[in-house]
Amino acid sequence: MSERDDEEREFDIKWADTAEHKEPSARARMLAARWKDNPPGPVPFRGEPEHRASRRSSSSWVSTAMVLGCVAAVIVFLGYINFRPY
Repeated sequence: MSERDDEEREFDIKWADTAEHKEPSARARMLAARWKDNPPGPVPFRGEPEHRASRRSSSSWVSTAMVLGCVAAVIVFLGYINFRPY
């Protein structure tokens, strides 16, 4: 009996997947209702806040220097371990 139920369930899933009209998700319905009265304004694609633009240019050099410094320290440390006498 469980085999027959599985077959019927599989049929229902296939039928549902091939449906022409699919109901939108709850979030899509909520946003549609909210935007009906008050539509959102235009937003640039991956827009960046103004206050972070100046900080980012100097921060990238500092982070690059920190990473390269850590890599150099690891190389020196590994070299010290390999060349010290036992």
